[in-house]
Parts: sequence; structure tokens; C-alpha cells
Amino acid sequence: MNQAAPLPPALTVKAGHVQPIWAGHPWVFKQAVERIDDGVGAGDEVLVLDPHGKVLGRGLYSPASAISVRIYTVEGGRPIDGALLREKIEHALRLRHALRLPDATPERQTTGFRLVHGEGDGLPGLIVDAFGDVLVVQIGTIGLKRLEPVWLAALNEVLGPRAVLDRTPESVARAEGFALGEGTPPLLYGEAPATLSFHERGLAFELPLELSQKTGFYFDQRPLRARVEELSRGSRVLDAFCYAGGVGLSAARGGASEVWGVDTSAPAIEVAQQSAERNGLAARFEVLDAARAFRKAADEGGYDIVVCDPPKLASRRARDRALGNYRKLAAGACAATRVGGLLAFCSCTASVPMDALGRTLALGARDAGRRALIVERLFQGPDHPVVAAFPEGLYLKILIARIETP
Repeated sequence: MNQAAPLPPALTVKAGHVQPIWAGHPWVFKQAVERIDDGVGAGDEVLVLDPHGKVLGRGLYSPASAISVRIYTVEGGRPIDGALLREKIEHALRLRHALRLPDATPERQTTGFRLVHGEGDGLPGLIVDAFGDVLVVQIGTIGLKRLEPVWLAALNEVLGPRAVLDRTPESVARAEGFALGEGTPPLLYGEAPATLSFHERGLAFELPLELSQKTGFYFDQRPLRARVEELSRGSRVLDAFCYAGGVGLSAARGGASEVWGVDTSAPAIEVAQQSAERNGLAARFEVLDAARAFRKAADEGGYDIVVCDPPKLASRRARDRALGNYRKLAAGACAATRVGGLLAFCSCTASVPMDALGRTLALGARDAGRRALIVERLFQGPDHPVVAAFPEGLYLKILIARIETP
């Protein structure tokens, strides 16, 4: 007779903090912990219980984080092992197939996309982006780092990639208490490619490994790139914080009369220009600070379409500072947009909700002597799914506004 595996140590949640977890929120915050069994170490599995001893789930413990536990399964008797991780990776792959990712249709060929989106795919803290047959991962917890051989084997069994690279930010590894591997970026499996080559909606990209924002590309902004392409015919388009030029190339393919992309990263600008040439598109990319570009555009009467997509500006603890920075950017971007033109104003700062972003845009517009009329809202693409009980997962917000006189 087979004997059931012993249960892991338990962590009990305080009264008043149970409902979100019961509804499917995958995080147990440190302030929600009532008690935890002795001997639990960093990265260990724990059984999450309500105050009455009822099982809420099973997760991995991160004592150094404000998020004490990330839950992987609501089945208390099911271990976080290779079978569970493979099942979740297979489920994530089926969802992408349902979304037609990858897509082999020539005019919209897409081989670059997010394959595993952490909490949204039931694998909290694990990001996996596909660049053709090369996978790039980010590891968010010490528990995942300890399980690296397990989920790496599952990825290889399900997908058979040519290589797996690790782009975990050093700050995350340091905070969680684990060391990154050797190499830039570290190679977890296979032979490191010379570049990351992929297609998105029929556009070809080739990124050097040194270009390391996020996993290498902003796949979450695919909906914005598609929308800008639809809106750009005959328009002068300014893309601030353009990185590798994805928005600018989309605008050029959409028939923009002029495309100007700016970024402070010289390597990113070089890649953007090479991508324009590779795809046979006319676009100008320049190493320039966004604020200076906005002033120059304003002095010239403004562009028809302006995209302001800054990197994450602040942590959850510095929300007020982030809002102040967004207001300054909004003022500059509104001034850079001609009256009657469109501004796409973006935030990837999770602690800034959509309503706060809208108020900030309104204040920035007034600072510039303008009024912003929101005509459309966009979010991260569908390959970045969000659990309904996990509002923190909806981190990317995009306001498309017509800029008018007050």
C-alpha cells in the first residue's frame, strides 16, 4: 500500500486576510502571516492555512520578501515538483496556441512572445519569453532558483529549445538571496546564440545579447504597436523611449509620413536603425533624452502622434514620486503633440493604477496649457494573462488621448 507523502510545514494566515487568497490571489504578504512552523527555510515549500486550519494552497517561502509565499497549487496534498511544473508549462503553451502564438502566417509571422507569465500562468515568479527557438527566463524567487533543474527539465521536455538564457535582474537575485550563473547573460541550457532573432507581426528583429531591457524585448506592448500602425497613415510620429524601435517600425509600415524615435541607449538606437533597414522601412532614430525631444517637437509645432512609454519609474513604496515624474513627462509629451493630435501615454509601474495615470495625464496636460481627451485604453497583450483575483498582474496601462486646447 502506497503511503502519502508527508505534508510540508504550515504557515497560517491571519483572520481578515483569507478571502483574497481563497478567491485565487497567489500572494501571501508578510503582514498577513499569523504564524509559521519552526525550521522553515528560504525557498521551502509551505502549506498555507486559514485561521481554522483549512488548506488555502501550497507555495514557496521567501522570508526576505514582502511577499512571504507565492502559491502554486490549491491542492494541499500535491507537491511542487516536476509533474506539477510541467503541467503548468503545457497549459501555458496551449493558451498561446489558442492565441495563435507562434503564428506562421507570412504577413503576420510572430515567433517572439511571452510563453510563461508568472502568476498569470500559475507559475509565480517565473517569466519565460520565446525568441524563436531560444528561451529567455527571469527567476523571481529563491524557491524557483532551488527548483531550477526541475522547471528547466520541464521546459526542455515540452519545448525542446535550442538554448535557455537567464536574464534575472541582479537586484532580484540579491534581494532573494541567490547567486546568478556565469556569463552575460548566464546560459542555463544549450549553446548561446549570437543574437536573439524573431518576428513580430511580420517584422523581423535581431537583437544582440548585450541589449538587456527586460528579457530583451517588450513583448507586452504588441497591442500598442499594432494600434499605432493602424493610426499612422500620413502622420508624423514621435516615439520617445523607443528602445529597439518596435513602435517606430510599426508606424512606418502603417504609412507614417515621418517617424522619429529617440532613446538614451546608443546600442538600442543602433539596433532600431538596423531593424528599419532590415525591414525596408524609412524611420529616423536618434540618441536623445525624451524631455529634449519633446521640447524640440513642441518648438516645431508638434507631431501628429506621440508615444511616451518610459521604463518603470518607481517601486510600490515610491508611488508619489512616480506620479510626479509621470506628470512632468505628460506635460512634455502633450506639448510635443500638435493640437488635435494623439498621445499614447504609458505606464508599466504596477503601483500606478489606471485612474491615477489618468489624473496625472490631466495635470500634465494643464501644465502644458492643453486638455487630454481619452479616446482609448490598452493593456498588456494576451500572452501576458492576468488572474481575475490578482489586480497587481495588470501592470501595463496605456491611455490614447486626443490633445486639445482647454
